[in-house]
Amino acid sequence: MAKIYYAGDWAILTGPTFMETPFHFSPKGLEIFNYGKWLKDALESEGAHQVTSVPSWDFYKLGPGEYEKILEDYDVIIFSDIEGKLFQLAPEFFTREEFGRRVLTFPDRIRLTREAVIEGGKSVVFLGGWYSFTGELGRGGWGRTGLKDLMPVECLDIEDLMESTEGFTAEFSPEGKKLLQGLDLDSLPPILGYNKVKEISRDTVLARFRETGDPMLIIGFRGKGKVLAYTSDPAPHWGCNFVFWKDYGKFWNRLMELV
Repeated sequence: MAKIYYAGDWAILTGPTFMETPFHFSPKGLEIFNYGKWLKDALESEGAHQVTSVPSWDFYKLGPGEYEKILEDYDVIIFSDIEGKLFQLAPEFFTREEFGRRVLTFPDRIRLTREAVIEGGKSVVFLGGWYSFTGELGRGGWGRTGLKDLMPVECLDIEDLMESTEGFTAEFSPEGKKLLQGLDLDSLPPILGYNKVKEISRDTVLARFRETGDPMLIIGFRGKGKVLAYTSDPAPHWGCNFVFWKDYGKFWNRLMELV
């Protein structure tokens, strides 16, 4: 059983918003969505793994020493829809009361992540979405950070979203068939989008999108650890059909066996 720390795939909905006068807007409602519940439930099915699922804002607000403890305590770290800025910035950088009182620097979370994998043998899983890899309008920004040396793919320099209302299907590579025997991607429902990435020769593509040939599932080694990328989203909207696939749980648990 692996201990898994899963950051991302949460959202907050406000509204509807009413304009009752020319000067006032009044939101009537607040709802928090954990879109990561499907992946968490799948990985915890039958007691397979223990998953801590946190929203991106909780990851952003981790104080000095807290992320180091996470890297020490957990076997696998999952990042999904969590932009590069959340690794590179800290809330105190925007607290004016702290300006001039002390030197504002904090431990580099990307350096800590790389060290945990390369030297500590931890595993990191990178999942797709509008705020993953390069992302919508470049907002993911992973390729602009030191994560580029850790990921088993190379990010594009431009927006990388590949989307279709008809969806994309997937097929295993020869290596994927060997490593993931017993999984049938022919029954996988349409995937509505993914992040287009470039392959890296030292890493192994396990599955591709049939319509484009773009990599869907990639695994690699970094020092003592492993890294894996799934270039689509494990949750809606890209995965709104995927999460109800009969083999959704089996798919993710087999991937955890590889990392």
